[in-house]
Amino acid sequence: MPGPIVVGIGIAVYILIYYNIFKGPKCKSFATLVGKTAVITGGNTGIGKATALDLAKRGARVILACRNKQRAEAAVFDIRKESSNHQVLFMQLDLASLQSVRSFTETFLQTEPQLDILINNAGVGGHGQTADGFELHFGVNHLGHFLLTALLLERLKQAEAGRVVTVSSMAYRYGRVNFSTLGTPVSHDSSAWVKMLGYCHSKLCNILFTRELANTLEGSTVTCYSVHPGFVYTEVFRDMKTWQKLFFIPFARLFLRGPEGGAQTSIHCAVQEGIEVLSGRYFADCSVQEVGTHARDDGVARKLWEVSERLAGLV
Repeated sequence: MPGPIVVGIGIAVYILIYYNIFKGPKCKSFATLVGKTAVITGGNTGIGKATALDLAKRGARVILACRNKQRAEAAVFDIRKESSNHQVLFMQLDLASLQSVRSFTETFLQTEPQLDILINNAGVGGHGQTADGFELHFGVNHLGHFLLTALLLERLKQAEAGRVVTVSSMAYRYGRVNFSTLGTPVSHDSSAWVKMLGYCHSKLCNILFTRELANTLEGSTVTCYSVHPGFVYTEVFRDMKTWQKLFFIPFARLFLRGPEGGAQTSIHCAVQEGIEVLSGRYFADCSVQEVGTHARDDGVARKLWEVSERLAGLV
């Protein structure tokens, strides 16, 4: 058995590594958001809930755009209580249904006079397809958010300084955009790697979408950013098989960031002043980062935009 000195040294080393490497930096901005409205998809849990809480503490009117009403209303209660901000509410949104996205935006535009911040946070990591027949990762992580953003752009342009933040992932590195199979569901019998690649492809789409969105917004008061939240233990892993969780959960609790740590770069891109010139760029650890060549191909980004418009029924 190791002695107490060895154990103490081990704990100290773990703490140093965790707080200096794994946990990541915090957003340093003290900006207040009184009088501003933010929409956060998937704001009822994980990174989204932590982001919503931070914006609520800054005084924003925060709308949790979520699929599960019961869980969203519970999150609204928690956030109101912890932030002492009662301008936090739930609106129904299922990103796996383009009709639901249209219904949400119609309701929002009829009932909310302004929109300053849109955070495309929700994401899935499981296998399946959407109500419209698209591969689940592509349909939810990219196409649902693409349509949501497109339908809210005019309201964002009315803001003094609107922002769109889209949560991507370092997993984009393994992603590719194959237009011949884009959005096509994979077979249930496909390997775990093939299914995981769907997630990677969708995260690459998030970055390319943000690049082209910046081009579209040029000359307006709206800026946009894609972010990597870090390696975070959230409910995106809820669909893991039991045997996988037995190995993964102990590791995750020791080394992965919690939701608050994972929310910091989203918060930074939503509130930090002076980053407007970096619109369209990719952020991690609250600072701009370079992406791989395949994630800054403007030709592919433009074509993805055009194909997404068609698939979402905008043209």
